[in-house]
Amino acid sequence: MAEKKPKWGVAHIYSSVNNTIIHITDLTGAETIARYSGGMATSRSKDKGMAYPAMQAARRAGMEALSRGITGVHLRVRAQGGQKKKMPGQGAQPAIRALVRAGLRIGAIEDVTPIAHDGCRKKGGRRGRRV
Repeated sequence: MAEKKPKWGVAHIYSSVNNTIIHITDLTGAETIARYSGGMATSRSKDKGMAYPAMQAARRAGMEALSRGITGVHLRVRAQGGQKKKMPGQGAQPAIRALVRAGLRIGAIEDVTPIAHDGCRKKGGRRGRRV
């Protein structure tokens, strides 16, 4: 009996301070397989960007991907970027771990944060935001 050929997908993880979104697609990115966010996993809006709701969202997305036949994913991690923060929020790493625990194999891990090349002026004025 021949072994089943692995079916790969792409897990797009967008992690900011306020939320973490896990979006699993096929290799072309055209068909959505699963999409969950930290806000769907918690009832309190202040907790959307935290680690635990990100883990819950990633676990749900991983289970749905496995049920649809995806056995491995390539990761594309993204932060806000541009003129804002270039580091992902605190939900990115727990989301990756939750995808592994759900049973998905991890292929390539890529950072796809958009980097500004001095296009627009940064928000806040000449002396910055005054609180």
